[in-house]
Amino acid sequence: MPRTILVVDDDPHIRQLLVFALGKAGLDAVEAADGEAALASVMARAPDLIVLDINMPRLDGLEVCRRLRAAPPPQGEVPVLFLSSRDDEIDRILGIELGADDYVVKPFSPREVVARVMAILRRTESRASGAGAAAGAIRQGHLSLDLEGWRAEWEGREVPLTVSEYSILRTLAAAPAKVFGRDAIIDRLHGPGFAITDRTIDSHIRNLRAKFARVGGGDVIETRPGIGYRLGACSGGAGG
Repeated sequence: MPRTILVVDDDPHIRQLLVFALGKAGLDAVEAADGEAALASVMARAPDLIVLDINMPRLDGLEVCRRLRAAPPPQGEVPVLFLSSRDDEIDRILGIELGADDYVVKPFSPREVVARVMAILRRTESRASGAGAAAGAIRQGHLSLDLEGWRAEWEGREVPLTVSEYSILRTLAAAPAKVFGRDAIIDRLHGPGFAITDRTIDSHIRNLRAKFARVGGGDVIETRPGIGYRLGACSGGAGG
């Protein structure tokens, strides 16, 4: 079955452009003209991914994402790819902190949007099937990752993560003594050549720390200034 992508933008030309490009890529693209229509569409039938404009009248993309992440599965777990104006870096970072998986800056190439959509879908497909994952789990200190179920736990308590957050944590947990630079993390998420700012990775890291802090795992990730990140000492990292 083709994957369903919901395209949300108040500009009909952008919707038409993306629906056409996604359709050519073999995806089933549907559209919504505003945030309220987007929420209604998601609640009626959770799509596989949402391409969501930030700047929309009445109900903007940030509020749509906030409400989605507060909803129960499967609607609350739908991946979100934000569309953002070039001068809205603060909104883009806030969007990631609200639980979005990625963003594309306007004006954009439709091919770039399709490439990022495909990258997120590959990760969600791995999450659903366990494909490419070793059987069992990674256990590092208080942290446990179920590789087939794409679940994260701290001292037995599940921590709900987005696809991107889980992918980053799994990368760190698989090599707990290794320090990963931001570029290396970006390559693991999307492959080489994706234009993502360091602040996007930093926002994902802040999300991870905040979520684990709620269950007593605030030291899940350690920052090595000027170098990058690695698993925290109490999670199984080398520490120091």
